[in-house]
Amino acid sequence: MITLHEAYEQGSDDVKAAIQAFGASHPSTVPTPGATPPEPDWKTAEKHFTQLTEVIMGAAIPEQPDRPSIVRRAEQEAVAFLLAVTQQTNFRCPICVMRYRSPQ
Repeated sequence: MITLHEAYEQGSDDVKAAIQAFGASHPSTVPTPGATPPEPDWKTAEKHFTQLTEVIMGAAIPEQPDRPSIVRRAEQEAVAFLLAVTQQTNFRCPICVMRYRSPQ
């Protein structure tokens, strides 16, 4: 499966900006109002990108003969998702939201 770093290296300027924005949604420390934004926690961002790709991939069975194309399509859709949400203000990583949302 493609890594966030590989997607960044292979991507257009728009893809690189979207990946930077996704990284920024995973700060390494709690942001302080008025201070310089903290560096991204790339380890967490990478993990969440992989999980996002897996969610998009859904129930694809690893033994399926067409698995490489399923994975490739999910990777492309994960990058397309980042491109779509990069313009949103107050974007939050959907994996973070799923993990930390309060029980209803």
